[in-house]
Amino acid sequence: MSTADRHAWSRPEPEPVAPGVLRVPLPLPSDALRAVNVYVLDDGPGLTLVDGGWTLSRSRDLLAEALAGRGAGFGDIRRFLVTHMHRDHYTQAVALRRELGVPVALGAGEQDSMAAMESRPGPFAPQVAGLRAAGAAALADLVAGGPGGTADEEYVDYAAPDHWIVDAEEIAVGDTVLTALETPGHTRGHLVFEADDVLFAGDHVLPHITPSIGFEPAPRPGALQRFLTSLARLRERPDRRLLPAHGPVAPSVHARVDELLDHHAARLDTIERAVQDGTSSAAEVAGAITWTRRESKLVDLEPFHQVLAILETDAHLEVLAAQGRVTRVADEAGVHRHEVPGA
Repeated sequence: MSTADRHAWSRPEPEPVAPGVLRVPLPLPSDALRAVNVYVLDDGPGLTLVDGGWTLSRSRDLLAEALAGRGAGFGDIRRFLVTHMHRDHYTQAVALRRELGVPVALGAGEQDSMAAMESRPGPFAPQVAGLRAAGAAALADLVAGGPGGTADEEYVDYAAPDHWIVDAEEIAVGDTVLTALETPGHTRGHLVFEADDVLFAGDHVLPHITPSIGFEPAPRPGALQRFLTSLARLRERPDRRLLPAHGPVAPSVHARVDELLDHHAARLDTIERAVQDGTSSAAEVAGAITWTRRESKLVDLEPFHQVLAILETDAHLEVLAAQGRVTRVADEAGVHRHEVPGA
């Protein structure tokens, strides 16, 4: 598949993907993800939207154009059902609620992270701490001193939702019933929504990339294990068409879940071998293995992607330690060191 074909899904061209469901790609200020899919569902006389996009003027304009193409407008939106609290999914929904009073619903597992946002934390504060524990002090200093994090004007769009959705909650949308399933891992409160033969998967199952793990304002240990358990949960349910937040619609949730489980099993093996070869901290292990389809070295990645790579490595080391395949001990400086038992 050519690069152009790979990114065709992100063009601002609304696409019907199921009866009464329109996929609307909305732009993001990054070439990495390019766009987020917002799904517009017929809901009786109005509309329900799964995810809301990022608060950007271009995003708002394109959403208005897509609704107008259906003979509707913002006033016809009955509610937003948001898969998780990342800004590219949540903030535009809250901005439209502030303007129009449209209710917003979010997974109950996001409550701690939403509360953490109320304190206006410094740029990526939990991730900076994680980098230090991973042995990446220089990168932690760079991130802490950089312009990253949440802009002041965006904090207003991190207000609490009108409704906290719980696991297995059923939501009537027109003649369809959506079932919300908790799928923690990408964030603690991530949800997917099952409907007939489709799954609104958010960032839990993506067709082209593996989602970041536990990148949130209030992370806690065990994010990767929760992600793998959540994938296994979907694998046990009936297969459906995959409607992801980033990327094109795909024919099978199960097929992609199998690929993701295989990827992480292989990554666990690779990281265990790196520890056997003498690397110790997550930063050292991340530097000893390759990343992305291009098999790039850690030093060749942009700083933000280095952050994701090191934190992902640490999450895998955490799982390996829980499985007894490595030992994990903090040294005097608080850096987690790893060894293979008996080495």
